[in-house]
Amino acid sequence: MGNWVVNHWFSVLFLATWLGLNVFLFVHAFLSYEKADKYFYTREILGSALAWARASARCLNFNSTLILLPVCRNLLSFLRGTCSFFRHALRKQLDHNLAFHKLVAYMICLHTAIHIIAHLFNFEHYSRSRWATDGSLASILSTLSQQERDEDSWINPIQSPNMTVEYVTFTSITGVTGVIITIALVLMVTSAMEFIRRSYFEVFWYTHHIFIVYFIGLGIHGIGGIVRGQTEESLNESHPHRCAEFFEQWDDHDSHCKHPRFEGLPAESWKWILAPGILYIFERILRFYRSKQKVVITKVVMHPSKVLELQMSKRGFIMEVGQYIFVNCPSISYLEWHPFTLTSAPEEDFFSIHIRAVGDWTENLIRAFEQQHSPIPRIEVDGPFGTVSEDVFQYEVAVLVGAGIGVTPFASILKSIWYKFRHADHNLKTQTIYFFWICRETGAFAWFSDLLASLEHEMEEIGKVDFLNYRLFLTGWDTNIAGHAALNFDKATDILTGLKQKTSFGRPMWDNEFSTIANAHPKSVVGVFLCGPQTLAKSLSKCCHQYSSLDPRKVQFYFNKEDF
Repeated sequence: MGNWVVNHWFSVLFLATWLGLNVFLFVHAFLSYEKADKYFYTREILGSALAWARASARCLNFNSTLILLPVCRNLLSFLRGTCSFFRHALRKQLDHNLAFHKLVAYMICLHTAIHIIAHLFNFEHYSRSRWATDGSLASILSTLSQQERDEDSWINPIQSPNMTVEYVTFTSITGVTGVIITIALVLMVTSAMEFIRRSYFEVFWYTHHIFIVYFIGLGIHGIGGIVRGQTEESLNESHPHRCAEFFEQWDDHDSHCKHPRFEGLPAESWKWILAPGILYIFERILRFYRSKQKVVITKVVMHPSKVLELQMSKRGFIMEVGQYIFVNCPSISYLEWHPFTLTSAPEEDFFSIHIRAVGDWTENLIRAFEQQHSPIPRIEVDGPFGTVSEDVFQYEVAVLVGAGIGVTPFASILKSIWYKFRHADHNLKTQTIYFFWICRETGAFAWFSDLLASLEHEMEEIGKVDFLNYRLFLTGWDTNIAGHAALNFDKATDILTGLKQKTSFGRPMWDNEFSTIANAHPKSVVGVFLCGPQTLAKSLSKCCHQYSSLDPRKVQFYFNKEDF
């Protein structure tokens, strides 16, 4: 549990730092606008709603600075490959890039809501003070532009009783961009919901690219300068602490207090998003350049359960185990790029992916390759990019858990192991691998069973039978399949897969599995790798915590989950 605690507290420290910066920026901005003399007269009209609007805007800018960084995949791959100080703990944080991306998005939504609500109150206060006839300071301030006939003197954007809030909203830069930003944010967040992202990936893909509209709108949002403060010259000439109570005498020629003059707040958002924007543009240029390099499809294989295997080659393509690529097929869509884990090993002279029919894009791709009399569709590839599975050979014991097509990263790992044993690689740190594959249907086992059979044979030949321990679990079965398997249980090979290891029906009992592994390796560091659903991730993470020893010299389980 010792190493688990280090990683856990490193994650807590990272999140606490991020939350602390949000709190600091909010409080600092809130107090600045609530106390500064520059905004004395603005507060006279708006009250504390001014500070709420500006503080939330500051945090919104800060999180908009961060939102793109977790999806700069080349940057993450560079950091993953080069970080050495606190190497393991830092790499673990990089593995949570999408989770952090979502957290930052939630924080943006929170501060956007606060910002909108505060401005609704602001416009109500602007409107009320403009209509007021009680001779109060707020009403006098709201009519300054008419009295002075000077564009620098106004503080209330509603400059005539006939002007409505709606008119100001849809005729000002600030109002129009605010509406556009809000609509873009709502579309991006709703389309990123798990159900839509899984079932309608195309909807998620297209609407998420509205982020371009969001950032452009955010960059020019503050140019309108609707919220205004007193100018420095006016402060020196007519300080509010000295002149506010004599506002009725501002028109007197012999008065030492003159009408205050105001200026719009300078736009700040563009300063926050400029650097990450440039970084992201550079990232996209690099990815575009790599994607345009020619890809040669060397082999096409159709496996059972509508799984398409593509073997490809590309000049200068270098991969590691467990990495993934983005794939585009221009004949289907010029804009859609979909991530797929590489199933080939670094030792092979090609790279491969396995594609299961899930959604319109994958179904269209498989259909295009099934048409025998048509030319092979052109494929563009971007990547490879790093994942947690790259670290698998850093552990003495590795536990690989795949659910359905989630077995693909482990195909790369197991193939690489096969090559390492074939070439007697003495640098291999891993001593034992436990592999669990959970599938709903028997056909899904077919394309992967040949690799497992080869590994079985290879391990027997070199006397390393205990190196690979694998279990296959079938969750979608009926009494006919189970009965047939029971009748043939005494056969040397499994009737479903042809492997020596028999298929189990149902789901693994993870407590039993982890207990067995902990007892078999009482002093080992065990890496647990999952490519599967979140519910399974919670179960495995809990077991990793539960079965890790309090003594750092004894068995430690590290949980790692594929996310891309």
